Amino acid sequence: MNAVLCVRRAGTDPPLSIVSVAGLARGGDIRPGRGGGPDRIVGMLAAMPLPPTTTPSGDEPPIRGRDDACPGALRLHPADDGSLARIRVPGGLLTARQATVVGRVAEELGDGRLDITSRGNLQVRGLEAGCGAELAARLRTAGLLPSDRHDRVRNVVASPLSGLDGEGYADVTGWVRELDAVLCGGTPAEHGELSGLSGRFLFALDDGRGDVATLGADVTLIATPDGGALLRMAATACRAAGAGADRCVVADDVAQRGAGRGGDTPRAVLWVRGGDAPRAAALAAAEFLTRVRESGTRAWRVRELPAQHAVTTEGVAARLAAAGIDAVPRPDAPGPKTPQPPPAPGLVTGPEGRHAVSVAVPLGRADADQWRLLTALASRSGADELRMTPWRGVVLPGLSPDGARDACSALSEAGLVTAPDSPWLGVGACTGRPGCAKSLADVRADTARMVADTERAAGGTAWGAAGAARRAGDTARGAAGAARRAGDTARGAAGAGRVAGDTAPGDDRDEPGPGTGTGPDPGLVPEPGPEPGPGPGTAPLPVYVSGCERRCGHPGGRWVDALATGDAGYRIAVRGARRDTPEADSVDVTTEQLAGAVAAARGTT
Repeated sequence: MNAVLCVRRAGTDPPLSIVSVAGLARGGDIRPGRGGGPDRIVGMLAAMPLPPTTTPSGDEPPIRGRDDACPGALRLHPADDGSLARIRVPGGLLTARQATVVGRVAEELGDGRLDITSRGNLQVRGLEAGCGAELAARLRTAGLLPSDRHDRVRNVVASPLSGLDGEGYADVTGWVRELDAVLCGGTPAEHGELSGLSGRFLFALDDGRGDVATLGADVTLIATPDGGALLRMAATACRAAGAGADRCVVADDVAQRGAGRGGDTPRAVLWVRGGDAPRAAALAAAEFLTRVRESGTRAWRVRELPAQHAVTTEGVAARLAAAGIDAVPRPDAPGPKTPQPPPAPGLVTGPEGRHAVSVAVPLGRADADQWRLLTALASRSGADELRMTPWRGVVLPGLSPDGARDACSALSEAGLVTAPDSPWLGVGACTGRPGCAKSLADVRADTARMVADTERAAGGTAWGAAGAARRAGDTARGAAGAARRAGDTARGAAGAGRVAGDTAPGDDRDEPGPGTGTGPDPGLVPEPGPEPGPGPGTAPLPVYVSGCERRCGHPGGRWVDALATGDAGYRIAVRGARRDTPEADSVDVTTEQLAGAVAAARGTT
């Protein structure tokens, strides 16, 4: 039987094309006159629109009609500039050898560049069709794909300076490695099948300084001065059916929605011994999966659970006790220290004469030369590692004082940010053209020009911004790669309907929160973006430049929205707080006026 497949881009009518499944099985391609192998067909079918997610109004949980569509190392997503792979790097920890392997993967299989996401993961773009098997084999050999079944659930952020600067209560890098091992190899009898976690579920391991504890993770471990850890589950900020206006919040958690997004810091649920902390975090995730099954929903994150199926302190404690882990409810236990901002670019002084260098990567994208430099510096350090941060930066530990200063100089010359007052800080952008067909502009090139204009207006030397602009705004190479891989308009349109385009800040942002009815489709590619710093007034508002109204990857909290309105125009507004009225208070500007308008909105003029 020759079945017929109707391919429809989301929101379009009529269908884009009708193809024969039998033809696809013979290696055909949905583009007329094109040929493609089975790997490409499987990838395209996997990325086709699935039953939609309905996001209700008010505080009701979203109704998930499908599993999440986050990409991974095995699940590639087609984009307008080729396929996209996201490589999970728990805690952002890479050995120098692993970093070398990833760099070669990007150069030999992709477009040569690497994106750092807002969960400290890596993303390779511009992959050719049919390269999935080779990509997976290389990653397995390097230890970056320890379990195929658990590829997309290894989402772990950790304090990037842990053990390097004398701050915090514990070095949580050991927790990272143990939790990863438990996630990939836990026995079903104890942890359940943790491969059932969505690609959006997030663990955060905070060494007590309070940097990653504010990122809105589903399960958070916070080191305590007594050698233990506070185990905290995210709030279920949703309304039970028939509960009227009463809101449900997990016991011992938060008293209001928005905690971790500029509100009160959520309280810890349980105290556990430090040696038990990684297993306790995995068991807490297993308790979440139990609640998901009981609810009959497909909740991706803890906050999406219906109120009557919320994860409770009692439920987690009982599961820990059954596994032989002592857990003490600590509803009044203090949280981490005063939350600290992300590591500032520059030198980081550590104990015993060892230093580290903190580097910001403009727009989270490193080209091949920059990545090779980072890898070479890591291989020469005593630590032989580099750490990627949830703020799309890199930390190089284990350097001597002289080596750290030399590294700063070399990295700055390469167009990376090593100065704490760089105009690049707090600036993000989506993929834009040519990688995303929905984008109205090459937003990365426009953002790079905006930063260079900002630095010139401030009277500083523009060479740093100009160097980054040459890399972030290199549209010629991107356009050539897109033309070589995308091939035609039909594929570009279909790909844009399936892929959000980027994770900047990722990165990783699925939606502003359950029940808001705003933000990009939670099923699209971007990881949830990081939350803002410690509070208003301590730093300029973050700015995010978007190519279309999906605003894929925008930050949390209050932020300056620069939305492309065409090839040469942007609409500027402040979003993220109830008092903001972005539609009423927005201003339209040309690309040449972008720097001044954004500076005014950020409060930096």
